[in-house]
Amino acid sequence: MSASAVFILDVKGKPLISRNYKGDVAMSKIEHFMPLLVQREEEGALAPLLSHGEVHFLWIKHSNLYLVATTSKNANASLVYSFLYKTIEVFCEYFKELEEESIRDNFVIVYELLDELMDFGFPQTTDSKILQEYITQQSNKLETGKSRVPPTVTNAVSWRSEGIKYKKNEVFIDVIESVNLLVNANGSVLLSEIVGTIKLKVFLSGMPELEAKGQFKKQSVANGVEIAVPVPSDADSPRFKTSVGSAKYVPERNVVIWSIKSFPGGKEYLMRAHFGLPSVEKEEVEGRPPIGVKFEIPYFTVSGIQVRYMKIIEKSGYQALPWVRYITQSGDYQLRTS
Repeated sequence: MSASAVFILDVKGKPLISRNYKGDVAMSKIEHFMPLLVQREEEGALAPLLSHGEVHFLWIKHSNLYLVATTSKNANASLVYSFLYKTIEVFCEYFKELEEESIRDNFVIVYELLDELMDFGFPQTTDSKILQEYITQQSNKLETGKSRVPPTVTNAVSWRSEGIKYKKNEVFIDVIESVNLLVNANGSVLLSEIVGTIKLKVFLSGMPELEAKGQFKKQSVANGVEIAVPVPSDADSPRFKTSVGSAKYVPERNVVIWSIKSFPGGKEYLMRAHFGLPSVEKEEVEGRPPIGVKFEIPYFTVSGIQVRYMKIIEKSGYQALPWVRYITQSGDYQLRTS
C-alpha cells in the first residue's frame, strides 16, 4: 500500500495545498501532525514517521515547507519517501525554487502535477521531462498541450525524443564481463565472481522494440594482458628479463607491471625480476598483497551469454539486423601470493 493523501504545509503547519487520493483517512487528521512534531522534537525523539492513533504521517522538510503523506495501512515507507523527494524534484524543475511563495503563486499547476504524479495512492508519472510535454507553465499560468494518451500506452520515455530519424539503421553490441578471482599460493580458489554488462550503441529511427540473442565462435587469445606484481616499498635497483612482452617498475604504486600484447591459450611465458631489499622486516610489516592480472578475450564470455540475432519490431516495418559488431570478455584477476 502507499499514501492515502499528500499535504504541503507551511512552516507553522498550516495546509497550503493537499490531494486526497483514497479517501480512507479524514483530511482533518493533518491537524494532529504539527503538535505531534513539536512534542517529539521537545522530547528529543523526532522521527521521519509519526503516528496518531491509526493514522501515520510520513514527512520530509524542504526549505520552509513540510511535505506530508498520510496512511492508515501498512504502507511501503521507502516508496512513499521516494515519491515525496521526487515530488520536490519535479516542483523545482517547474518553479526553480520550491518555497511557500512558489506554491501560492502556482496553485493550479500544483494541483495538475499532484494529479499526474500519483493515482489512488500509487506513484505514476514522476519524470519531469515527460510531464513538461503536456503540463506547461508560463508566467505562472497553466497551459495544456494537445490531448495525449498516457505514456504507458505510447512507450514515451524521458531519455528519447520523438521524431528521431537516421539514414541507416544500425545497432552495435558489446557484451563485457569482468572476472574477479582470488587464488592462494597452492592454487586453491578462494573467491570467484563474474560481473557482466551488455552495452548497445543504437542508431534506429522512431521507437523500435529490440529482443537480442546470438552465438559467436569462441577465441582463446587474451589481448592487452597486464600483470601487476607487488614489491616492498623500499625495493631498489630493479632489473628485468622477460621471454615475451616488457616489464617496468612503477615505484609510486610499488608494483612491477608486465605487459603482454597477445597471450595465446596454453602458452607459458617467463619473467625474472631482481631487486635490492635494504630491509627484510619491511616485507613482514607490509604483508603480501595479491598479484593483479587484467586482460581481454574477444568473442568469448565466461558465463556463456551469447547474442544470436537481433529483431527490431516497429509499425513502419524495420528489417531484422543479421549481424552485430563484436563481443568482448574482459578479465580482472587477483592471485593471492600467500
